[in-house]
Amino acid sequence: MQIREIKAMRGPNYWSIRRNKLIVMVLDLEELEQQPTNKIPGFLERLKALFPGMFEHRCSVGCPGGFFQRVEEGTWMGHVIEHIALEIQTLAGMDVGFGRTRTYGEEGVYFVVFNYIEAKVGRYAAKASVRIAEALISGEAYDLEADIQEMRVIRERERLGPSTSSLIREAQSRGIPWMRLNRYSLCQLGYGTNQKRIQATVTSQTSSIGVELACDKEDTKHLLEQNEVPVPKGDVIRTERGLREVIEDIGYPLVIKPINGNHGRGITTNIQNEEEALTAFAAAKNVSRSIIVEKYITGDDYRLLVINYKLVAAALRTPASVTGDGQSTIQALIDKINEDPRRGYGHENVLTEITVDEMTLKILAEEKLTLESILDKDRLLFLKDTANLSTGGTAEDVTDVVHPFNIFMAERIAKIIGLDICGIDVMTSDITKPLPDTHGAVLEVNAAPGFRMHLAPTKGLPRNVAAPVIDMLYPNNENSRIPIVAITGTNGKTTTTRLVAHIARMKGKKVGYTTSDGVYIQNRLLMEGDCTGPVSAEFVLKDPTVDYAVLECARGGLLRAGLAFKKCDVAIVTNVSADHLGLKGIHTVEQLAKVKGVIPETVMPGGYAILNADDDLVFEMYRNLQEGVHLVLFSMDENNPRIQRHMKRGGLSAIYENGYITILKGEWKIRVSKTINVPLTYGGKAPFMIQNVLPSVLASYVQGFSIEDIRVAIESFIPSPSQTPGRLNLFQFKNFKILLDYAHNAAGFRALQKFVENMEGSPKIGIVAGIGDRRKEDNINIGKVAAEMFDEVIIRQDKNLRGKTEQELIDMILVGIKEVDPNKKVTIIPSEKEAITYAIKQAPKGALIIVSSDVVPDALNLVMQFKEEEANELYDMGID
Repeated sequence: MQIREIKAMRGPNYWSIRRNKLIVMVLDLEELEQQPTNKIPGFLERLKALFPGMFEHRCSVGCPGGFFQRVEEGTWMGHVIEHIALEIQTLAGMDVGFGRTRTYGEEGVYFVVFNYIEAKVGRYAAKASVRIAEALISGEAYDLEADIQEMRVIRERERLGPSTSSLIREAQSRGIPWMRLNRYSLCQLGYGTNQKRIQATVTSQTSSIGVELACDKEDTKHLLEQNEVPVPKGDVIRTERGLREVIEDIGYPLVIKPINGNHGRGITTNIQNEEEALTAFAAAKNVSRSIIVEKYITGDDYRLLVINYKLVAAALRTPASVTGDGQSTIQALIDKINEDPRRGYGHENVLTEITVDEMTLKILAEEKLTLESILDKDRLLFLKDTANLSTGGTAEDVTDVVHPFNIFMAERIAKIIGLDICGIDVMTSDITKPLPDTHGAVLEVNAAPGFRMHLAPTKGLPRNVAAPVIDMLYPNNENSRIPIVAITGTNGKTTTTRLVAHIARMKGKKVGYTTSDGVYIQNRLLMEGDCTGPVSAEFVLKDPTVDYAVLECARGGLLRAGLAFKKCDVAIVTNVSADHLGLKGIHTVEQLAKVKGVIPETVMPGGYAILNADDDLVFEMYRNLQEGVHLVLFSMDENNPRIQRHMKRGGLSAIYENGYITILKGEWKIRVSKTINVPLTYGGKAPFMIQNVLPSVLASYVQGFSIEDIRVAIESFIPSPSQTPGRLNLFQFKNFKILLDYAHNAAGFRALQKFVENMEGSPKIGIVAGIGDRRKEDNINIGKVAAEMFDEVIIRQDKNLRGKTEQELIDMILVGIKEVDPNKKVTIIPSEKEAITYAIKQAPKGALIIVSSDVVPDALNLVMQFKEEEANELYDMGID
């Protein structure tokens, strides 16, 4: 078997709108295509032995054992690998269950699709599942546990922590979108100007001074002492001499901790003598130059969590410990505790496994014990110095019994330090009594406190402590989104995107938009190239200056990773025709329509799906719209039966009628503008441009823009290299004209042909090229249309041959030309620059040269260079 490619979907995609996290593996079974599972001796038995849990896989049979039944009857290895990939992720603590295996369109080649929790784990599972299947086929032994552990390690390295995850889940439950901004815990909530950021439990609103104070334990203690908050007596030292001076002053027992430490690193408690103190001093020095030495306060360890200056949770924390039974060794007691299903590796469960580390061994040595010692019955032995859950500690929720004075004190401390989210560590014998009455003390104030102990305490009531954070960031359900207009189709989507963005910009919006030419933020080009995928869309949605997004969405990004957004406000589908077929498993125009159909399926309830009523495949997309989405249609024909039915139902649509761009609201007509007044339509001579204007007008209208504002905007949008680069850019030279357009498929050329037929100019000279990632018949069709359109054809070549040779592509175009007109004048000049230069230098008077460009900026720059040279020559001759 051979893995051709593995892609990780991360948004709505061709395979599923709802399940965004999918691995899509293209797998060539090679000779195994002829060997279904029932023809491989012993395969089922070996599969059952390695994966007994697969009995729960129901598969298409629909009952437990269903998958094993399919294997027994005979199924193909791609299907088996799908199930293995799901099972090994589940065994590694990531419960997944969705999978599909479908033909790729080539014999023996399949899409193997399954969901994941962490993308890198999913990719690992894809490769591992193939290795496992090969071992099962050959009957070789396989170390499954090594794969399971490696996936756990990858998950812990890649996943968001429990605190961050809880905030993301709470945001998602409220419909707030989010994006991860780095490989750690920095995340963005919301889009554009409405975004907020979180990093663990620090937010974009958290005071940096407050964080600095909390990280400096000396300053924190000083501020608290000044404000009559009870804190342990102690001092900050840097040397052993300073340590001895503090010991003389405050005596034992002591706590020694680094001044800038966190998560319990370098902290030693209950120090009883100088030897222990020197060892603890050395451990703290490994973390920080300055060391805090404090009186060790006895009592229980409590964490008070304050969010937005209100106490929201409190927990009694207990370090990892075992209780003797008089028979078991300490190691056996630890192993028994770790059998608790609530405990797991890292953060996979609500509790963490207890591991034996240097701290544990040190404590045992101090107690003159080893892991093989048998602990006396009922003797409690703490295995860690700190009560952190990440080291195996436990937590009991005590929120409801905290004394009002302690609540007041905690909220006051948050204000003193200036932290909107803080964890306050308190040592006291009884949290139900005021802290001064128990001679307790505030030990620390923590920025970015962990939420895990409150979200899933070992004992007591779980607290949704993420909710008050989101309430603080978005009070009163404040809007977190910005309007998103998503645009797709085979042809016209870039022009439509630019026009929608122009209308919004004229209305005063700060627009970010993506196109096949680049990404624009407030009309400034910030990224160049084909920017129609999810990375470019995220670029716009991450920008804090953008309050309106217009996103061109092409097939490539949808198949490569899915959409960058889960919901949009408005979706436009311009048309669907044969283009890029035969690539990435998309072989038919119906499959292509399913890819494009992802966009309208993501419209949120109350939003608008704007579909081309003249295109059967586009119109049928209405069947998959979510409930509550408004269907809006556009058509070049006011008598289109679909438009007529939609009108009678009171629907909204736009049509081209009597020379007008017209909105239909039910059966009422609202004329927006005459097409002769809309520069983009070239006086109404470019029908395909009128077709681009119709959905653009509708998208603006449904967003609440007035007819007057829309009219002014479309009448001021002038086709030019700056407004619409490579889209019907017309250059008038002294003796000839050049029209530059991005037409790159047969449908695009057909639309261009109708426009060119209405243009003056003779002879008509076309510069065209074959495209390497198109089917042979697609390139032949381009040749046919070129032969019909032009009096003379110049065949050039794209910069990127995309898998075919230069001669192959030239021959395909020639075949199409010769089928239409064997005597057509044809010139072959592979270089685009040389082809354009030749056409300009040899242009007969009155000629119209049509350039179908591959790299639009290069072609534009070259034509404008010739235009500037001609202008200079005319100026020198005294001609304006």
